[in-house]
Amino acid sequence: MTRPTVLFVCAKNGGKSPMAAGLMAQRAGDAVDVDSAGTRPGSAVNALSAEALLEVGVDMRDHTPRALTPEMVAAADVVVVLGREAQVEPVPGTRVEVWDTDEPSTRGIEGMERMRLVRDDIAARVDRLAGSSPATPAPSGSTVGDFGPTRRVGA
Repeated sequence: MTRPTVLFVCAKNGGKSPMAAGLMAQRAGDAVDVDSAGTRPGSAVNALSAEALLEVGVDMRDHTPRALTPEMVAAADVVVVLGREAQVEPVPGTRVEVWDTDEPSTRGIEGMERMRLVRDDIAARVDRLAGSSPATPAPSGSTVGDFGPTRRVGA
């Protein structure tokens, strides 16, 4: 049996999508193949995003942003689009979820405080997707990587 693949996408692939990929890899381990990409990839990882992830034991400092391809979308079982900037064309057979992630900067929150809030929001959504959140039990019989019918992860 092959492992399910989750692809996380944001615009630059330097902050939110690699954060989500790192958190999913930490939580799911070898049960899920995890990847990330950007619709308009930047040139480097957001240093504050990397620092916020290090605080919870995930190291994304060596991540190199890369461009999303149609092949990546087609190969994924689930594509998760983080934020409002990135757009992904649906592909038959691949479920697409859009996470309208928290953006604390709209409330005047910046720096590490902002990154921690973004990280924690993404972490809660990753936990729900993985079916491992103690606050949100997985559906009966569900395990990490059980990506049954489409679920919209809370806004």
